[in-house]
Amino acid sequence: MLNGLQPWHLIILVLVVVLLFGAKRLPDAARSIGKSMKIFKAETKDLTGDKAAAHEDAEPADTKQIPAKPATPASTDQQVADLQRQLDELKKQQAADQPQKNVS
Repeated sequence: MLNGLQPWHLIILVLVVVLLFGAKRLPDAARSIGKSMKIFKAETKDLTGDKAAAHEDAEPADTKQIPAKPATPASTDQQVADLQRQLDELKKQQAADQPQKNVS
């Protein structure tokens, strides 16, 4: 008798996994395992000294940051003033809504 896995052993194993986790969760699990393996591979390349290739593998294209345009001091001050004005308006609205909630 052989101690190796037979094809029917693998079929039973797949059926048990599908029953335990459900067919809907398996693709998500496989995707997350793939991402983890990709990150692990990139980190091991990083340790061996191939930093440029590791950085390309570790960061997917959709998460790369676009370089920001340098803001001029005048536009930054204007943005801060606009945000402060919006914050003041929200505080006023919240203060106006607060007594109404206590009455109800």
